[in-house]
Amino acid sequence: MVLPVKITINDTAHLAHTVDITDTGARLGALRTQLQTGAIISLQRGANKAKFRIVWIRHLAPNELQAGVECLEPQAKFWGVDLSDRNQAEKKKDMQALMTFLASHSKSAM
Repeated sequence: MVLPVKITINDTAHLAHTVDITDTGARLGALRTQLQTGAIISLQRGANKAKFRIVWIRHLAPNELQAGVECLEPQAKFWGVDLSDRNQAEKKKDMQALMTFLASHSKSAM
């Protein structure tokens, strides 16, 4: 889900957006500043603020990054969206994929 966010790194604010979100973290896009894994950043979505740790960084272009972040200060509905339905839908999709895999695997073993 793409949501605009403000990231503060060393007292400097940067605009970015989410690419994916969960209740415990996110993948951020449109980052155009130097980042280091393990660094603690402040992320703001609307009036909500929390500290996040950068878990991984991917260079997409010379001046554009994506980063995976995990929340260090979990808050209910930090993103302003209810993720409970999404989590249930993802679990159901994962279960269907597993069942399809198992069914195809058992047919090929015969």
